[in-house]
Amino acid sequence: MEMMKKQRGDVGARSLVLFCSLILRLYLVCPQKVNVGIVLDLSETTSKIGLSCINMSLSDFYASHSHYSTSLLFSVRDSHSHVVTAAAQALDLIKTEQVEAIIGPSTSMEANFVINLGDKAHVPIITFTATSPSLASLRSPYFFRIAQSDSDQVNAISSIVEAFGWKAAVPIYVDDDYGKGVLPFLTNALQQVNARIPYQSPISASASDTDIQAELYKLMTMQTRVFVVHMSENPGTRLFTIAKEIGMMEKGYVWIVSDGLGNVLNSLDSSVKESMQGVLGVRTYVPQTKRLEDFRVRWKRQFVQDNPTLVDANLNVFGLWAYDAATALAMSVEKVGTDNLGFSMSNASANLTDLESFGVSNNGEKLREALSNTRFRGLSGEFSVVHGQLQASTFEIINVNGNGERRVGVWTQKNGLTKNLRLTNRRNILGPIIWPGDTSSVPKGWENPTNGKKMKIGVPVRTGFSEFVKVSHDLSTNTTQVTGFSIDVFKAVLEVLPYALPYEFIPFAKPNGESAGNYNELVSQVYYGNYDAVVGDTTITANRSNFVDFTMPYTESGGTMIVPFIANKKKSPWAFLKPLTWDLWATTFFSFVFVGFVVWVLEHRINEQFRGPPSHQIGTSLWFSFSIMVFAHREKVVSNGARFVVMMWVFVLLILVQSYTASLTSLLTVEQLHPSVTDVNKLIKNRLNVGYLEGSFVYGILKGMGFQDFQLIPYNSAENCDELFTLGTAKGGIDAAFDEMPNVKLILGAYCSKYTTVSGASFKTDGYGYVFPRGSPLVADISRAILNVTQGEKMKTIENGYFKNSNCPENDTSVSADNLSLESFWGLFLIAGVASISALCFFAATFLYQHRHIWLHHDADIPMWKRICGLLRMFDQKDMSSHTFRKRQVADNNNNASECSPHSGTQGPPSPSSQTESDFSFLADYGNHNNNPNANAPQDIEMNVVHSTVPPAPTNDTTTQVVIVPANNS
Repeated sequence: MEMMKKQRGDVGARSLVLFCSLILRLYLVCPQKVNVGIVLDLSETTSKIGLSCINMSLSDFYASHSHYSTSLLFSVRDSHSHVVTAAAQALDLIKTEQVEAIIGPSTSMEANFVINLGDKAHVPIITFTATSPSLASLRSPYFFRIAQSDSDQVNAISSIVEAFGWKAAVPIYVDDDYGKGVLPFLTNALQQVNARIPYQSPISASASDTDIQAELYKLMTMQTRVFVVHMSENPGTRLFTIAKEIGMMEKGYVWIVSDGLGNVLNSLDSSVKESMQGVLGVRTYVPQTKRLEDFRVRWKRQFVQDNPTLVDANLNVFGLWAYDAATALAMSVEKVGTDNLGFSMSNASANLTDLESFGVSNNGEKLREALSNTRFRGLSGEFSVVHGQLQASTFEIINVNGNGERRVGVWTQKNGLTKNLRLTNRRNILGPIIWPGDTSSVPKGWENPTNGKKMKIGVPVRTGFSEFVKVSHDLSTNTTQVTGFSIDVFKAVLEVLPYALPYEFIPFAKPNGESAGNYNELVSQVYYGNYDAVVGDTTITANRSNFVDFTMPYTESGGTMIVPFIANKKKSPWAFLKPLTWDLWATTFFSFVFVGFVVWVLEHRINEQFRGPPSHQIGTSLWFSFSIMVFAHREKVVSNGARFVVMMWVFVLLILVQSYTASLTSLLTVEQLHPSVTDVNKLIKNRLNVGYLEGSFVYGILKGMGFQDFQLIPYNSAENCDELFTLGTAKGGIDAAFDEMPNVKLILGAYCSKYTTVSGASFKTDGYGYVFPRGSPLVADISRAILNVTQGEKMKTIENGYFKNSNCPENDTSVSADNLSLESFWGLFLIAGVASISALCFFAATFLYQHRHIWLHHDADIPMWKRICGLLRMFDQKDMSSHTFRKRQVADNNNNASECSPHSGTQGPPSPSSQTESDFSFLADYGNHNNNPNANAPQDIEMNVVHSTVPPAPTNDTTTQVVIVPANNS
């Protein structure tokens, strides 16, 4: 028994020791609590979602990191959506709870105050909902935004505007730091895509439904129908509900919401989504992973359990950012440790507004550095904080349709707007979109406003040239009508613009209907702000552009001088020389001589007609070449080379003669009129009067040329100009007129047979353009629209309606009497030259080859000049081997045989060909003589040409024998 009792006592002692050891071990490994504050508006759904995600984040984190020695202990405070309350709660957490960090607050305005407190106490302020770019300007190292800044999304919004070609957009934003903070970035992004902001619509966060409705009605009266809404859930949801009620969610409207609403669309009530049908939204892109899907399921179950009244709430990116922010804070606290927790120089006070009584966190600096260096893969994607800012990620473009939203595209900083992430080479491409009004047609982005302000456009009042601008007053209706070419072009330009431009024409006239001034005075009205623009035949000049901006010209530029035609009664006796220029005459003459020479070379040895005394040969060659021009040559060519040259030369002459005949005919018959004056200096020197359009800037140009005031006569119409020309300077009229090309065309169109222009008396202008104030954004849009109109069929239709010439056929109004020059015929002469030189080269090669025994003899003692002389002598002889001479020799031999054979058997004299061949055997004899060692070779050998006459030769021609004789016996 005693032994049993003893054993029982030992077991109890051991159990007590083990229990104490277990209690001690649990106490030693228990993580130390680190105080962290949370300041959120707990009445908002987004804050409730974020708080639930923070709790689940810590639960998941410490479940997988049970060995950590630290654990976050949260103190949650409600800001009640009030700036002062949020600041007071943050101050109380720092002073009384001595928190190491604060997560929150909810809004950018609340964060503005809390950040300053954290910076002073070295307590990191971590927000996942305050997205205003203005917070970055505080430059606090203790501010961490685990969310996308609103400035990151403006390029995505501007890409949508650019993709559909909208040229204007109206931002609707909440009138606080959150709304106004993004406005400069949005304005700049829209300007980069040539979109302007005609109006800004701020709405107070506390605005009533009546206030919102009044602002929306104001927007309905304007022409822009593209709205960019940058609001939080409230008042953003009320805005769309009211817009639906008053008819602003119908066809023709475009609504684009920023991520303030885009990120919470899946959490909105179905009634709100019903009022947002067709809205485009921008929200942060979150990669879909298995971990995220599992978390959604767990979160939904837990959130419904904790908030049974919010059954329609869905997880959004703000909750994911809250989850990652809590994880990052837990990791950073573990890195810092708990060795130096608490605050230094702390003077606690019960007065929450005592801002001087709280101390500085001992671990604040280390915790700030740890947060900055924390990197991990979170639920929202890669977690990386640079300068206290979560790095920008991809945005997705969504379209509200039905009871949900559908992704129609994505936007990245690298590739811009694409249909999906895989399409990196196709920008500004989106999927099918359902727009407001349940239509798939892309809205044009503007409509004619109901009571919008109209542009006041001034138009000139003139008595002449009404084809450009005509102002007429209808007494029956008491209305003023403005028509004309310039007006129709302007209206066509407005049709091309991607937005409406309401306007009204205001004639620049006095009460009695007369013009109120010249064009310079009209343009100055835009500079002084009396007109918003000027539309008419207003010339673009450098002086005017110093005060206003012009669109690109819509008419032909430049100006010129108009003068009357006068008859050319006196005919020049040398008129036949005018059709050709001097260089063409010289080239033609040289070609005649050259072709004659080539034909003589090719025919001299084989054609009797090209032989004889030198003067006869020269005359025959030139005569033959010139007579071909009229096909009167009697000489026949027998060689193929000469025939080829003549054929090419006949081709050249045929074209040249026909062109000369046509040009001479034109000069003698058609050109009966010529301009009366071609030199401006002659007008100035002779003090002749010149005309200009009344009120035109041409007056200043003429003064600059040197004309006196008494010489300058104004006219106001084409008829008036013709009357002044009829009078002439002697009767107070004019002898010339200076005007711009549009007016010149009208004058010549009406009097095409009486006047002409002088090309050498032109001056430069930039044509007619429309006038706008300096810096007007309409100038670029109007100029692009002018390009579209002038390069299309619309411009031709308008021109034909005003400038169609029915009085005379179209012709060139400038006088031109250009002579035929060598530039037009050098190709023909090149053909003839190549043909002639080719024939010469072929003949020379053949001739040298046939007589190579002369110039290639093996004896080097014969001088080259003697060889050349021998070749020339050979060239001067007849080529008895030619078929032309062989036929004649056969006929002569037959005649001689018939006379001598019946009476004697003696043979006739040798033929010339055999005689010639024997005479040129000297080279072979000379070679044999030198090769004979017994021969007494002379020191100098001279080749002499001995003329001998063969008595019985039938042709009575003198033949030449070439013999070698010693030089000392010559």
